[in-house]
Amino acid sequence: MCGIVGFCDFRKKSNEENLNAMMKVIQHRGPDASGHLYHTLTDTTIGLGHQRLSILDLSDEGRQPMVHEALEIVYNGEVYNFNEIREELIVLGYDFHSHSDTEVVLKAYHCWGLDALEKFDGMFAMAIFDKAKEQLTLIRDRAGVKPLYWYWNEGLFLFASELKSFHQHPDFEKEINRDILALYLQHGYIMQPYSIFKFTEQLNAGHALHLDLKHHSIEKTCYWSVREWYEKPKLILTDREAIEQTETLLKKSFEYRMVSDVPVGVFLSGGYDSSLVTALLQSDREEKINTFTIGFEENGYDEAPHARDVAGYLGTSHNEYYCSHKDALDIIPKLAEIYDEPFGDDSVIPTVLVSQLAREKVTVSLSADGGDEIFAGYDSYAGTAKMRQSFQKIPRPVRKTLSSAMGLISARNIPCTDRMYNFETRYEKVKKLLELENCAEMFKFRSEQFTQVQLEKLLTYRPVSLKTAFDSDISKIDDCIAQMLMVDYQTYMADNILTKVDRATMSVSLEGREPFLDYNIIEFAARLPSYFKYRDGEQKWILKQITHKYLPESMMNRPKMGFAPPITAWFKDELKSYFLHYLSHERLSKEGYFNADEVVHLRDEYLLGKNVSIKKLWFILMFEMWYEKWM
Repeated sequence: MCGIVGFCDFRKKSNEENLNAMMKVIQHRGPDASGHLYHTLTDTTIGLGHQRLSILDLSDEGRQPMVHEALEIVYNGEVYNFNEIREELIVLGYDFHSHSDTEVVLKAYHCWGLDALEKFDGMFAMAIFDKAKEQLTLIRDRAGVKPLYWYWNEGLFLFASELKSFHQHPDFEKEINRDILALYLQHGYIMQPYSIFKFTEQLNAGHALHLDLKHHSIEKTCYWSVREWYEKPKLILTDREAIEQTETLLKKSFEYRMVSDVPVGVFLSGGYDSSLVTALLQSDREEKINTFTIGFEENGYDEAPHARDVAGYLGTSHNEYYCSHKDALDIIPKLAEIYDEPFGDDSVIPTVLVSQLAREKVTVSLSADGGDEIFAGYDSYAGTAKMRQSFQKIPRPVRKTLSSAMGLISARNIPCTDRMYNFETRYEKVKKLLELENCAEMFKFRSEQFTQVQLEKLLTYRPVSLKTAFDSDISKIDDCIAQMLMVDYQTYMADNILTKVDRATMSVSLEGREPFLDYNIIEFAARLPSYFKYRDGEQKWILKQITHKYLPESMMNRPKMGFAPPITAWFKDELKSYFLHYLSHERLSKEGYFNADEVVHLRDEYLLGKNVSIKKLWFILMFEMWYEKWM
């Protein structure tokens, strides 16, 4: 795992000093070594920078940037099947000087161009400069495990693994995109291809970007799309065939993620996904796998005992740590530095903590992210499907009349509702949901923390609604569950879960790997009929059948718990000062983005014990702390 940066400056103002500054600020992504290349061409300066975290081939032969003929590469990630690709290339006449996957990636691109991506099984973000073609190419993996940002304004092109590198370039314009701020407030994260700043984007997962130095032009190419796999005909399999084929794919993927020249561990929550990862890996090994768990002292949040039971049954070398409000006090001030774009998932606190815990013993850690989004593990999928089914029984004219009637009554004016949890938002959502027809639309609306009506009250401006992967074409996907899984894979999983884990692990120079996100798994699972994922009210049906081969059903069969800290209680007591300081009327009025009266009203209602969603206030707090750090 590493960090990459670079620029292409058609004004010829950028220099090596700028490049070194961009590299230094992401040294946490790769503290073991650094390197760069800098060129002055006829009308352009080019810089490529790399910070290395040594995982494969720890020798100097694996250092970057790496050069082969006219190609230069800086690369972040792992291609797990590099040995197989290497053998193909040797047959074609290529020779190798290292045992790193970087050299294989570079020579595969030299041999096959973008077609090489079809062979890569892994996670990656890379930049390849072709001196002969005068072209800079950026590439991001299929799922978007590894981040890659780019900036293009007035002849200056920048790219980096994290936005903080852009701040080190003197000509980076950090102007907030107000429409993206609104999008962040709705969902708590920023979706591809957007960024909080104007002129700045994330490269979409499964895409390549080509910058033509001769014509100063940019072209983007989609080389893989999850939607195409959900649109394919469904597989016809018996239960036994589906279980066996799924288990075979999982085993292969999980074993690939153990390829490393440094110690590897597993984040273990005790839920089905992480327990299955641990069970499949430990079952074929005599040596004990390191497992890591974070617990909480508050009732209803603590999964540590369940993880401890799983670890004990499987015989892992288990490590756990209990998170308290004091840990939160230590971590919260660091979040704006770690997440250098507004990010509102409160589970960043235990994720940073478990990363710190793991880094004491290993350099690579596997997590089980993606299992829920691929195999239908969230309550929201079944809930949305049932809601749509119920609403469809009501004639559409009647639903529209009901919605219109609700629009005449403000939720705040309905008596005896002030202590009903998040009543105003739920009222607004039901009003809108009555008008919607398909699952994807309903799923999008249910996913929002602030409705459009609430945003217009909250902000000092009227935001423009932007198109995201929530608005994907679902016309060829007639299954309700499949529609939601396809959307969630491209939104919540890609831009929330993967962002959370990447920044948390990299903040302590730990490589995070995602064994469920092997592209062979999603290409197979997308074609599985939904009854293999959700059956008779049971979520993740097929994963549970596999897990029960390795772990007793009595140990695993318990209500699902999220990996979230008890911030509702903390912010009414020990952490209350954060809301009073950052959500003050004076501060918000001065900045000019928020309607200060509305935010202070939400804050005070919450502190008085009214059932206001803590997530809304947390989203605003995270933006305010980010704003203080970076603006």
